[in-house]
Amino acid sequence: ATADAAAPSDGRRESGLGRTGGRAALRASLRPPATAPQPEAPAPDFSAAPCPDPALPQPIDRTAKLYIGGAQKRPEGGMSYRVTAQGREIGLAPLGGRKDIRNAVEAAHRASGWSKLTGHARAQVLYFLAENLSLRAAEFEARLAESGDDPAEVAQTIRLAFRAAALADKIAGAVIQTKPQMLTLTRPEPWGVLGIACANRQPLLGLAALVLPAIAAGNRVVAIPAMAQPLVAADFAQVLDTSDVPGGVVNLISGPREDLVQVLAGHDDVAALWYAGTPEGAARVERDSATNLKATWCPTARDWAAQDLRETLTQATQTKTIWVPYGI
Repeated sequence: ATADAAAPSDGRRESGLGRTGGRAALRASLRPPATAPQPEAPAPDFSAAPCPDPALPQPIDRTAKLYIGGAQKRPEGGMSYRVTAQGREIGLAPLGGRKDIRNAVEAAHRASGWSKLTGHARAQVLYFLAENLSLRAAEFEARLAESGDDPAEVAQTIRLAFRAAALADKIAGAVIQTKPQMLTLTRPEPWGVLGIACANRQPLLGLAALVLPAIAAGNRVVAIPAMAQPLVAADFAQVLDTSDVPGGVVNLISGPREDLVQVLAGHDDVAALWYAGTPEGAARVERDSATNLKATWCPTARDWAAQDLRETLTQATQTKTIWVPYGI
């Protein structure tokens, strides 16, 4: 291969991890502007939930499930945990574990056809998803209000979904001027299977702000939704299921974020990992991911409505450089 300082050169796995040359290396070496920090919501109680008193009248209990491979799945451990808001229990969420992460990663690998679609084809699916989400806006607003979160997240998430769809077919490469008689092309490509650990704040918008740009770029995702309010992620899975998103493109595993992200960090078949949590957790993720040279991005806690979608899309891709010699 011919090297030139104007063209990016990436290392992967055994070749090392990093970018040298070109604008891609500049972006990798710079920090984005600081954002206003947002406090993390407290972690929920993951102890086993008690059975209700059979002597008391009980409402119909909807059992939320994990979303793996395009289907709702019970966790391998068969356990749930309480989801509380304002001092009262509002539901039970599935308690995912190591085996559920394994199953989700395998499902994501089987969905490799998503990465081979054109950006235009992915955009059409995301437009359909945004339309379906808008049809259920009132239901999502009620869910967020029940948990004490801001119902305005729904409108912000719908706007974000339309923006992600609009940009899905505009992730473009470039022609780099290098030595004479050499056509040098850069092409952004998805990582493949991408792990995402979401913050506790903004449970719907925080999930969509990371998952939708990731799949718009062609990645398949294993995501850990907000620990404190994963029930809205179970509702979001229903929207995915009815919006032509192929099974395995998005997988949702609820449970203790720090334990589950440690499994993702150590998994050799996860190409990159995003973590939106505490600074201590981010340091641990970067340390654990170093053992298998996994690319990481640890955005600080922020207001996801103000997040620059272009930054997220840049993090969702890697740069391939193609050298094509030609005659006079």
